[in-house]
Amino acid sequence: MFYRPEDGHGLPHNPFNAIITPRPIGWISTRSADGINNLAPYSFFNGVSYSPPQVMFASTGAKPDQSGTKDSAANVEATGVFCVNVVEYASRHAMNASSQGLESGTDEFAHAGLTPVECETIPCARIDGAPAALECKLTKIVTLPGEANRVVFGEVTGIHLRDNCLRDGIFDVTTFQPLARLGYRDYLTVTDLFSLSRPDD
Repeated sequence: MFYRPEDGHGLPHNPFNAIITPRPIGWISTRSADGINNLAPYSFFNGVSYSPPQVMFASTGAKPDQSGTKDSAANVEATGVFCVNVVEYASRHAMNASSQGLESGTDEFAHAGLTPVECETIPCARIDGAPAALECKLTKIVTLPGEANRVVFGEVTGIHLRDNCLRDGIFDVTTFQPLARLGYRDYLTVTDLFSLSRPDD
């Protein structure tokens, strides 16, 4: 099968997200200019550089009560900071609850039954007890073609690691089973690992 996206795929559901899998989920916490905490999961998320460490998340679509974007991107633009919380399997229902399209100004921490705790290097909340959290300062927001497509880049200024996720000096993802996004309504957890040495190692 071959199709041009502009012509449509002719399938019951769009396969695009199912092709690009698995995708890590950035559970992005922000704070509005009015001081209201916000939390939302983004599966267009990843790390983009080591030195300095930088990450990105992409916000697609817009809310009726925001000007051409969603709360997360609007808050980052207003405050210049955000935090990436790592999603574990045990938090899957809270993560899903925080994805609901709520009115701007709603605290998704409270909505999802999560406890916010203040970050160390930025004026923003992170999820208490998350396996890891990356505190970030905005470096750039890039507008992409299409309606309300924005990519937010940030430099990591602080990293939190939950102590029980460290084994022999290694951040062991099998201790918490990170959640990844697949296509459609499907998710995946990481439970098994294998290693490969690069040829030039």
